[in-house]
Amino acid sequence: MIKRSLRTIVEGTGSPMGPSDLGGRLIVLRDTLRTQLWLLPSVGVGLALGLGVGLPQLDARIGRDLPPWMTGYLFGGGASAARTVLGAIAGSLITVTSLTFSMTLVTLQLASSQFSPRLLRTFARDRFVQATLALFLATFIYALTVLRTIRSAGESREVFVPQIAVTTGFVLALVSVLALVLFLAHLARELRAETTLLRVHGEANETIRRVLPPRRFESVDVRPVSPPPEAVPLPAGASGFVLRMDESSLLSAAVEADVVLLIDCCPGSLLVAGTPMGAGWPRAATSFDADIELRLTRQVARAIRTGPERTAAHDVTYGLRQLIDVAVKALSPGINDPTTAVHALGHVSVLLCDLAGRQLGPRPLRDERGRVRVMLYQPNLADLLTMTLAQPLHYGAHDSAVLAQMFFLLRDLAWCATSDQRPAIAHQLEVLRAEAAGRQFGSREMARFDMLSKQVEQALAGRWTPAWTPS
Repeated sequence: MIKRSLRTIVEGTGSPMGPSDLGGRLIVLRDTLRTQLWLLPSVGVGLALGLGVGLPQLDARIGRDLPPWMTGYLFGGGASAARTVLGAIAGSLITVTSLTFSMTLVTLQLASSQFSPRLLRTFARDRFVQATLALFLATFIYALTVLRTIRSAGESREVFVPQIAVTTGFVLALVSVLALVLFLAHLARELRAETTLLRVHGEANETIRRVLPPRRFESVDVRPVSPPPEAVPLPAGASGFVLRMDESSLLSAAVEADVVLLIDCCPGSLLVAGTPMGAGWPRAATSFDADIELRLTRQVARAIRTGPERTAAHDVTYGLRQLIDVAVKALSPGINDPTTAVHALGHVSVLLCDLAGRQLGPRPLRDERGRVRVMLYQPNLADLLTMTLAQPLHYGAHDSAVLAQMFFLLRDLAWCATSDQRPAIAHQLEVLRAEAAGRQFGSREMARFDMLSKQVEQALAGRWTPAWTPS
């Protein structure tokens, strides 16, 4: 009976497959490289070395053939003056680079303590900071490289002053000064809570739109259905957070072994090596062959890639986790900033409304004949609501503004939710009501909560009411 009901669910649901394994690898690689502070500076140093070697050679070839109107704009001093200029540029730029690195580290420390340690990846992937560091290091390396090519009159070879190269160094120094001013302004803007929340929201929205397709049919939750008795647990191959799933490999393994797979984890889940992360059972036979079972276990373990930390490459809940961490941090006694918590919950509300229109819940992978072979777990709206509201409600229930924002969140989400998602919203509404009733708020605040609660109920019923009431 269990097998028949499970097959009915499996045969009756489906959705298009996600990105290919190659595309998934490229997305993870791109996300990893974007968070490395060394990448752009290394590229800048390489370009500076090439430019510092190539421009003096260009000077030696065409320097004497330049028209007079152009030479008037180039460096006109001798070898001693050129060495002084380039030495000053190199000395000042290495000092500025050290200062920039120090300010970047201070910014990362403040972001970790003020907002959340999980925001360090967001700050580290800031292209403006990486480009500024690349410019400073490139200018320093360029000045040193060109400096070695200058020859004075007393040396064995003829006098050589690369006018184009020295002028380029002077221009790079001016650009670096401007970049330093812009860098300071950029840091001041990035440390604002509003800018941080907006950046996290943008990254989360990008992941949601890339990973989750628009909603096309009602989701079917298969988690309450137990696998049949012949199902074999599939252990995780390595400990860590799930970074991505090679869906094509999972489907191929299921087709090759003629089994149905139920994978009970998703990107962002924490796995422990050797513990079950899903199950598989024969589609037609009554038991597994030992060799098939061993091969299937290894193939599934290789198809699920793990890492030491969560990333936004495929994890649609990571952005929500960051926003909730900011809200909880702001509600801590050491920070005591409920306004930031309210703003963070506002961004969570927007993301949840977008997610309500996406294909949530378990996602099946079909073979060429249209039969579902793999069922991948994905959180549904009820899971997302529990994740986003549980901690802010626990730490912020004493603040009326935070509670009111949660009511606003449910009201806005009710307008975007479908019929099968509304019971989850109604359940969270009852939890909010009970929490508000258990607190010692004044009569005016309780009246406001009652009004907001009725607005959520009417939104669930499809009726709109204004946010204000006549006095």
